Amino acid sequence: MHTDARPMIETARLLLRPFEPDDLPAFAAMNADAQVMRYFPAPKSEAETGEMLARCTALWAANGMAFSAVTNHRGQFLGMCGLHRPEGLPLSPCVEIGWRFIPAAWGKGLASEAARAWLAWGWDQGLKEILAYTPLLNTPSRDLMARIGMAEAPDLAFDHPDIDEGHPLRPMFVARIRRPG
Repeated sequence: MHTDARPMIETARLLLRPFEPDDLPAFAAMNADAQVMRYFPAPKSEAETGEMLARCTALWAANGMAFSAVTNHRGQFLGMCGLHRPEGLPLSPCVEIGWRFIPAAWGKGLASEAARAWLAWGWDQGLKEILAYTPLLNTPSRDLMARIGMAEAPDLAFDHPDIDEGHPLRPMFVARIRRPG
């Protein structure tokens, strides 16, 4: 668990750090918001979010990376962003970048700022390629992928195995970015 008060990554406007137990109420509120979760099969309960927070903490310990909290410099929870090694997907093994933000943070370039910082961190760790995936219908995330320099990888597109056959969110759009230089 990240108990150090210092952030893991600091940008001009953001602190990016492993989740802490105190993040649970704000994280759960974000994951219960129907607007935030419109490209997911369903919003998440507080218990489901607590399990997700615990998994992120365990993944930090095991892999040295996981989805993480995003706050502003005053400590206000804005969302999550980070790198993760998904398992059980047609594109596994890989490293993915992902994000989710509260509506008050939308349209301000915060997700792009956080994602670019995580990409730079990943390159510093020696990663050669980072992927992102989202339901084909999720135009806002697809647009963000393009803004941070990711390109569509149609050869990696897949139907998400945890989403029911025929569900409109099952077809996944995949983008990739390779380490510069």
